[in-house]
Amino acid sequence: MQKATYTRGQISAKTGCKLETVRYYEKVGLLPPTARSRSGYRLYAEEDAKRLRFIRRCRELGFSISDIRDFLGIVEKRAYTCADICAVTQVRIADVKDKISDLKKILKTLENMSAKCPSGTGKDCPILEALEK
Repeated sequence: MQKATYTRGQISAKTGCKLETVRYYEKVGLLPPTARSRSGYRLYAEEDAKRLRFIRRCRELGFSISDIRDFLGIVEKRAYTCADICAVTQVRIADVKDKISDLKKILKTLENMSAKCPSGTGKDCPILEALEK
């Protein structure tokens, strides 16, 4: 068993995860139950810090909690190949491309609406009219 060396506050500072985020990851099962001090404080090991950094980086890249759970599950079981991990990543890449496409459409629409705006002081606003349609 690994020696627990960090309190929740310390592991939060070490990994850059907010305290509330650490609690949330515990609640949804991304972090396993931890040891407790005699006074009841949760104690975390270096392996927990490593796991939190992994989770945080996955979230920064837009992976869902479910994706991260899948990653962690196959890594813990050592039941994966690089191709398995790549397949999950390819799905994420497709999602990002779809979002980029959607954002480009939104940008174009907003630019078109804005271009029709005379930016005057009157109450008639083509942007509001377009939003009301």
